[in-house]
Amino acid sequence: MALIGTEGADGIAGRLTLASLTARITARTKAWLGDSSDRSIAQRVAGAAFLIRVVSAAIIYITQVLLARWMGRFEFGIYVYVWTWVGLIGALAPLGIAYSAQRFIPEYRTGGDGERLRGFLRGGRWLCFGLGAAATAIVSLLVMLLGERIAPHYYIPFLLGCVALPIFPVSSAQDSMARSFNWIDLALIPGFIVQPVIILAVMASLHGSGHPTTAVTALLTASTGMWVVTLIQLALLNRRLSEHVARGPHRYEIAAWLKTALPIFLVDSFFFLLTYIDILVLQLFVGPAEVATYYAVVKTLIIVNFIYFAVSAASAHRFSEYYVGGEHGKLAAFIRDTVRWTFWPSLAVAIVLLAAGKPILALFGPGFTEGYPLMFVLAVGLLARAAVGPAERLLNMVGEQRACAMVYAAAFATNLVLCLVLIPRLGLMGAASATATAVLVESLLLFIVTRRRLGLHAFAFGRPAAT
Repeated sequence: MALIGTEGADGIAGRLTLASLTARITARTKAWLGDSSDRSIAQRVAGAAFLIRVVSAAIIYITQVLLARWMGRFEFGIYVYVWTWVGLIGALAPLGIAYSAQRFIPEYRTGGDGERLRGFLRGGRWLCFGLGAAATAIVSLLVMLLGERIAPHYYIPFLLGCVALPIFPVSSAQDSMARSFNWIDLALIPGFIVQPVIILAVMASLHGSGHPTTAVTALLTASTGMWVVTLIQLALLNRRLSEHVARGPHRYEIAAWLKTALPIFLVDSFFFLLTYIDILVLQLFVGPAEVATYYAVVKTLIIVNFIYFAVSAASAHRFSEYYVGGEHGKLAAFIRDTVRWTFWPSLAVAIVLLAAGKPILALFGPGFTEGYPLMFVLAVGLLARAAVGPAERLLNMVGEQRACAMVYAAAFATNLVLCLVLIPRLGLMGAASATATAVLVESLLLFIVTRRRLGLHAFAFGRPAAT
């Protein structure tokens, strides 16, 4: 009886301890959710951005796996190559205006400048659309003029990809605008969840009904889906803005916007070129099937980069607010936080992906596991970028766009030269080695520039020196 009584007491104590722990966690969670400090808001926004990107990654990954199986490596490689060009041109077309929203909107809101705020929210999107339409005309004309110089299996896909170019910059602008108001759901869900679901649903229905699933059908679906999703996002953003931005006159300062945005454009140009150059150069030396294998490896590791993306999405406008407000102590503390939020989760995710990489790549179909060794090389670059956190966004938001552009120019030049040297000799491993080395150069230079220009310690290790 004594033994039974003792066990019962232990069980009751255990339940009480568990209940106390649960109550404590619940209380802390409620306090954190109700905390309106900038740090807590940034953590919640970063967490929401990461969760959305994880869900998006799962949807996109499943879509890519199914497309690779339905289309085969050759057609899938064509789709990947053309859509990579669309992503690069669409990102560069707005000349930095789309991404400067996180610079202008906090500045106008902090200064109570409603006229300029309303002018940018309306005029910025129209300007992006016009620039996207101009890019469409130029690219379409180039494709038709080149004619026979373009391989036949790429000609129609390139023209179909151009369909997305006018609306692509508008989507980017609305993403940045929503982030500036901490509306991370409106910023990310349309493009990162709804659009891939549309592509998956349409391509699945085509495959299930026996219709051809080729690069042509995939690109037509992707381009049309981008128009549909961006127009829906436009309507939702306008509705939400009407509740938070008072009506009144608009002031358009296009020259000032472009003057500020062009240095950001230079940074983004080199950043996107650095992101895509390996796949673009690969096509010069290997066929669509090999490009598809390399792309599968990149997509498998991309969740590591989502953490960097999530923290950047939550922090960029805060950097601008603290800098404009002269709150240098908060700025220094905040960059230290964002670096930690970026690096340690990235390291954990990278370890898991490397451990499970081979069976994951096998999901794409026969031949894709050949890319498994590339994962270890590319992971080095991703972790190097994570170790300096969103230092690039910090430099852009505090007026150091030119220095940041020089960093990415050096990284891009490194990547391009190494790709041209290593890919002919090492194939896919040459592309991976070139990219990882370039990102290492990028991260080192970002750390040095941030330290020397701003006196801030943007690195996951070590303590900041007194400045």
